[in-house]
Amino acid sequence: MADSMPGAALDTTTDHERRHLVIRSDCGCHFRWPEWMGICEEAGMARSMSRKGCSTDDSGMEGLFGTMKTEMLHGRDWAGVTLDELGQRIDAYIERHNTTRIKRSLGSMSPPRYRRSLGLAA
Repeated sequence: MADSMPGAALDTTTDHERRHLVIRSDCGCHFRWPEWMGICEEAGMARSMSRKGCSTDDSGMEGLFGTMKTEMLHGRDWAGVTLDELGQRIDAYIERHNTTRIKRSLGSMSPPRYRRSLGLAA
């Protein structure tokens, strides 16, 4: 399966897009498999790896989506929810997360209230 993933990425991209592809790995052993390395090298795709949970470019998103999964998905019945409705619910969750959800890292304030407390917003 791991060897098919770079191939699937190649099937959905143009030659121009492939020059900008970076395959990110979670330190799995497939990252070092000769087949995987050969596929990536032949296609000109860069490979990138960081320790799990330690990447500076995705740690915030890991936190957001992990929290969203816990708060929004677990313990709820999603039978009968359409893809469009799911998208709307995700949008609403992200909007609430960004505007009204209280965060301990911001002194138990919502982001807008925190910005106002710093004089950065009206």
